[in-house]
Amino acid sequence: MSTTLPRAVHPAAWWGWALGMAVASSTANNPLLLGLALAVVALVVASRRGSSPWARAFRLYLWLGLAIVVVRIVLHVLVGLKMGTVELVYLPEVTLPSWAAGIQVGGTVYLEGLLFATLQGCRLAVIIACIGAANALANPKRLLRSLPGALHEIGSAVVVSVSVAPQLAESVQRVRRARQLRGDTTRGLRSVQAVALPVLEDTLERSLLLAAAMDSRGYGRTVVLPRRTRLLTGVLTLGGLLASALGIYGVLDTSTPALMGTPTLLLGLVLSGVGLWLGGRHLPRTTYRPDPWRGAEWLTIGCGAVAALVLVWISRTTPMALEMPLTPLGLPPLPLLAVGGLLVGALPAVLTPEPPRPPSREPQRGGISMSSRAHEKLVAGRD
Repeated sequence: MSTTLPRAVHPAAWWGWALGMAVASSTANNPLLLGLALAVVALVVASRRGSSPWARAFRLYLWLGLAIVVVRIVLHVLVGLKMGTVELVYLPEVTLPSWAAGIQVGGTVYLEGLLFATLQGCRLAVIIACIGAANALANPKRLLRSLPGALHEIGSAVVVSVSVAPQLAESVQRVRRARQLRGDTTRGLRSVQAVALPVLEDTLERSLLLAAAMDSRGYGRTVVLPRRTRLLTGVLTLGGLLASALGIYGVLDTSTPALMGTPTLLLGLVLSGVGLWLGGRHLPRTTYRPDPWRGAEWLTIGCGAVAALVLVWISRTTPMALEMPLTPLGLPPLPLLAVGGLLVGALPAVLTPEPPRPPSREPQRGGISMSSRAHEKLVAGRD
């Protein structure tokens, strides 16, 4: 695998890595492991994100995760189930009717319950950070180009939805830059009213331009297929999805027959693949310079899969290694195998090619830019 020349890693590989890290984070309720997972995700984003607008939206997901943690703590203090022995603060308790049994408004807040609520919020925040990392690293337009033809319409809607936050962040930065150039340095809540309307106007204008560009390139145009082909496609796709669901249930439930597990799951995946291939025939399209899938892509998606498999295996065999002891309250453990699995997820930060950088606009040595040199050569040729 050569990493000398900069190139963009396939977006599907980044999404596979991010989903693996999200699965690994969902199994842990340990602040040390959650902090390590967040550090790994942030390291990979800082090392391999490009200069596109969506690459700068990772911090928005971090702020969203922080807001989730705060909301989870507030809900626990106000209406959460109080548990523990170490009292922190006493709030007046409100008596609710019998139909609201199980909901406690106010009451004594204990340290153990507050820590449990905080860890639950942190786990969800790390999962959201993993999804934000995928949005920051993967180009959504290139991802849409790589989807099968049968998923093109669904993929278009998904790409538009996941690119809302990056485009909104870019619009906010562009409007703030324009206001600063005009001498308006208002900050804080007073600037929201002045920024909101231009941002919405810019977002609407960009949406209309995107719709016009997609329409001019033939998005949404299909080919009429025979009724028998459409019926066969629907039966294969629906049957494959049902078989996949039964296979997943059989894999997770050890009491089911062996035939209902992995064989049914593999059969469902094959049927779904054939159905997607047949369904993609009604949408003829060409791809200019398709994205390659090489060793870097296999390494990226493999690192995410290793992290997920290691932590899922630990959660099945020794689940207490991924939990923080609350009753009685103690220090969280640090399982070395889980740490190694999460550190494997950080390998794409150093073993994958660097993303291509935009050309520098600064003048070279001597104060003469490339455009000036080209202009001088053109003038000399005319003379």
